Amino acid sequence: MGLVGFSLLLFTYYTIWVIILVETQHALENRPFVDSDHVVHQYFLPREYSVILPGIAALILLLCVGTFIGVVTRKNRKPKVD
Repeated sequence: MGLVGFSLLLFTYYTIWVIILVETQHALENRPFVDSDHVVHQYFLPREYSVILPGIAALILLLCVGTFIGVVTRKNRKPKVD
C-alpha cells in the first residue's frame, strides 16, 4: 500500500471523523449530518481524541525535528583550533 496510500487513508478517515461526525454536531444546533446513535459512529473514536491525537503527533514531530537538527549541528561542528 505504501506510505502515500496509508497517508491518504488516514487523512480521509480523520476528515470524515472531524468534519462530518464531530464538527457538525456543534455547528448545526445539535442537528448533525449523522445522528449520534447511527451505526457509523462505532467505526470512530470518541470526539475528545480528535484533538488529543493530532496534538501528540505534533509533539512527536517537533521532538524528532529538534533531535535531527541537534545531531546534524553537533556533527558539523568544527573543532576549535588553538
